[in-house]
This record gives sequence, structure tokens and C-alpha cells, in this order.
Amino acid sequence: MSRIEKTFERLKVEGRKGLVGYLTAGDPDVEASEARMRAALDHGVDILEVGVPFSDPTADGPTIQAASFRALQGGMDVKQTLALVSRLRADYPEVPIVLFGYLNPLFYYGYEQFCRDVAAAGGDALLVVDLPYEESDELRQHMTSEGLDFIPLIAPTTPTERAKEILKDAGGFVYYIMVTGVTGTRSADATDVKEHVERLRTCTDLPIAVGFGVASGEQASAVGDAADAVVVGSALINAAGEERLVELVDELHAALG
Repeated sequence: MSRIEKTFERLKVEGRKGLVGYLTAGDPDVEASEARMRAALDHGVDILEVGVPFSDPTADGPTIQAASFRALQGGMDVKQTLALVSRLRADYPEVPIVLFGYLNPLFYYGYEQFCRDVAAAGGDALLVVDLPYEESDELRQHMTSEGLDFIPLIAPTTPTERAKEILKDAGGFVYYIMVTGVTGTRSADATDVKEHVERLRTCTDLPIAVGFGVASGEQASAVGDAADAVVVGSALINAAGEERLVELVDELHAALG
């Protein structure tokens, strides 16, 4: 079993929902970024999404845009991101690590080499925000060769038949985007989330994580009832900047327990 599969099996046994935490690599600098990720893992993040900073993060709201800008200004790049993943893997051998980013840096790096280096660093999966499913074959082939999961994004507007098509080649878990728009700017209605997640369960046996707009334990608990995990990103970045990252992770972890 992969680390992701083992994590969701463990969560099922423990009777709780998973916490997927996103933080941008290199924000505000490499040392602080790594310290924040370690603190998040130490306090209950079950799956870590490591954001690969990019100059044009079109799916992200102002918080993650600013985090990417700070990271790039500090000189963070793909190779340094992979080195960060490698250091985390050495001390957290069982925690799944997902590389979250945009296509351009991966294309420039080279798909084959990138997938090889992600696997060597200890990464488990890739989530590429702006890669249409119809254009993903080449990257997915290299991912499969290296044992990496292709994490799909499904939106509220995704028709059922298209969801089935996208999910047939997916792995790890499904990332269900609860709201249309960009990250960290709107909250979802728990009833709507439940209806959409129930529909998705007819399309796949993969665990379903819900995200985009979760900022508190109360929200995580409400939308997490329908899913297997909750993804939190912008709120973690904001909390880290206010020196309350651990407090928020503790709150989220308790709410999902």
C-alpha cells in the first residue's frame, strides 16, 4: 500500500477525518517554510501539500499568490522545493507528501526528470492545477513509472460523466473544490458539499478530500462530515504569518477527530 492508502486506512480505523495541510515552499524563506511544515506535521496534519511557488498562480487567491511571490523573491525554485521534501521525508517517513503546483515549472524542468526527482525526494503524488485532463497523458505516464499518484481536481460544475472520465486514471485521493473561484476567498455550504460528495462517490472508490474556503475548526467539522478529509491552505498561511499556525492546526485536528 502507498503512504496515502495507509493514511486513509489508519484514519478509518481511528474513526476520524483527515487533515490535508497546504503550505508554500520557501515562504517567507526556506528555513521558516521548513519550520512551519514541521510544526504542522507535529501537530496533526495527516497529508502535507507542498506548494511549488509559481509567478502566475491563477487558481489561487491573494493569500497564496502573496506566499508564492515571497518565495520566488527569496530565490525558491523547483530544485530547492524537492530538497525541502527530501529533508522532510527523512524525519517523517510515513506522512504522505503531495507536490501542488502549476504546469509551467514542471514542463520547463522536464516531465520525466521531474517525476524521477520527486520520487527520489520521497514525494507521493502530484496535483497540477492548470493541467487539463485531456493534456495529461505524457505527465501521467512518467508519474506511473515512478509510482506517483495523479491527484484529480473536481469542481461543483464538473458534470458526472466528465468526473468519471477524470477519475478513472486518478490515484491517492480526490480533491473536491467546494466553491467556484480561487482559493481562500469564499466558504461553501455544507449541504451542497454533501450532495456533491455523494455524487462523486458513485464515480470513484478513492477517498474524497474537500477544500477551498475552510478557515476554522467549525467549518472543517461541518464540511468534513461528508468527506474523508479536509484541505486547508490559505488559512494556514495566514495563521503562520500571525504566529498562530500551531493553534489553528490543533483546532482543525480536534474538530476532525
